[in-house]
Amino acid sequence: MNNDAATRYLSLHSITNFAHVLLVRDDAGEPKTSPFGNAERVILSPQSQRRADRMHLRDEANLGTGPLAAHAWGVRTREWALRVAEALRDEHGWEAQAALEMARTSLRGLGLNFGSTPNTAFLTKVMVFAPEATGSTLAQVIQERRVEMEAWATAVADATAAAAKAKSRKKGKGKTAPAVEVEAEDREAEGPQGEGEAAARDEKMPPMPARAKARLICGLAPADAIDIALYGRFLAEVASAGNVDGAIQTTTSFSVEPAAIVRDFFSAADDFKIARQRLGTDFTDALSRLNAAAPFDAPEHEASDGYALDDRGAGMTGYQNFFNGSFYAHSVLDRVQLRRNLTNGGMDPGHAERAAQDAERAFVTAFVNAVPSAKKNTTAAPGTLPKLVLAHAGPRPYNYAAVFEKAIHRHEGVPSLIAAERLLQHHAMITRKQHIDPGAVLSYDIDTITYLDNLRDAGKLGPTEVDQPAELSPYCPAGQPA
Repeated sequence: MNNDAATRYLSLHSITNFAHVLLVRDDAGEPKTSPFGNAERVILSPQSQRRADRMHLRDEANLGTGPLAAHAWGVRTREWALRVAEALRDEHGWEAQAALEMARTSLRGLGLNFGSTPNTAFLTKVMVFAPEATGSTLAQVIQERRVEMEAWATAVADATAAAAKAKSRKKGKGKTAPAVEVEAEDREAEGPQGEGEAAARDEKMPPMPARAKARLICGLAPADAIDIALYGRFLAEVASAGNVDGAIQTTTSFSVEPAAIVRDFFSAADDFKIARQRLGTDFTDALSRLNAAAPFDAPEHEASDGYALDDRGAGMTGYQNFFNGSFYAHSVLDRVQLRRNLTNGGMDPGHAERAAQDAERAFVTAFVNAVPSAKKNTTAAPGTLPKLVLAHAGPRPYNYAAVFEKAIHRHEGVPSLIAAERLLQHHAMITRKQHIDPGAVLSYDIDTITYLDNLRDAGKLGPTEVDQPAELSPYCPAGQPA
């Protein structure tokens, strides 16, 4: 296990240029911005970056190409009741509706709350991050203890019905007729599950059999899910299920130059309208109009349903914002926390060490390659690679955001290249004063590579230049493919 305090934290920094994109939006559909230093900046939220990284890790594993292909994964969803019910039906022969009700009641017994409308009655109110096999695991526990679980579920249903009836009688006293009707309509819209959920909040649910509950909680434990070990999880509703402190820290990415947001006018073509335009104008209609006794009473060209067809202009027009800029991004991997999470999940130390090394190589590769998808067909940045990536280890995280407190203006030169120079100069100073290893650097930009060559020739390039993302981690020998 890597217990070296001097290299506990792996700090990753990048400078990436994005052109004409809208990678994240606020609640009004606008690019997110924030004041920093002497200028307003465009920002990319940590959540969007973390999801892009996590999906990159999983997609590679699903294709069998990444270091994590052989590892177990977690799933973040509100649909665990549906997955448990599916396993009860398919693996243990339960009737579909009975399986749904048992799955929902069981998760409620653990402390999870469900939605109050017909569409959300079987969806938990919070997303639960659990191993992908959790549906089958919980279904197996329920099946093995079916007799006592069904008896408990019946007691829950009776208590819920009694509470709902008592609540209805209490509300009915002293109410006028219209008020009662409104409440009845609300309950009807809420649906039978929603009414039961409200009643359960007023009436304490009978406790689940202790042994069954303990085993179900164990089924929600993080186990060996590699992405839970990396990103952590917090499940306040079922505290004993095992909260996990994430091993990865992600900061908000921001433009190193003042926000450059463009309001783009767009028009969309209507295919049928374009087809009619290509046929041209039928001038015989004009002749018939001239020959008519009352020209304005002459028939217009009409569609088969009687509506006049207008061939003028575009099918639809509107506005959409996008932004340009070079962005600084920063993430940190706590190597000790990652190994702790894996061993707490049940891995032996040897297996945990191998898994941690695989996870680090995969995460570094995702940091280099993953980009938030946004509206991926029109305003995303597929295939974008960083101008510069810097990786180095130390006894604490090192965030270099302060280097860009003074925004870079276009009249000073190419912002991304100036940002790369600032970043490396700052890192050289930190390396000297903090006595940390200079690490490794990777670039996919010709001008930046030329700058690195000049530093190397002058004996001033501290980090080792590498050609593959995974080589930024010491667990990938030089020359080995990512």
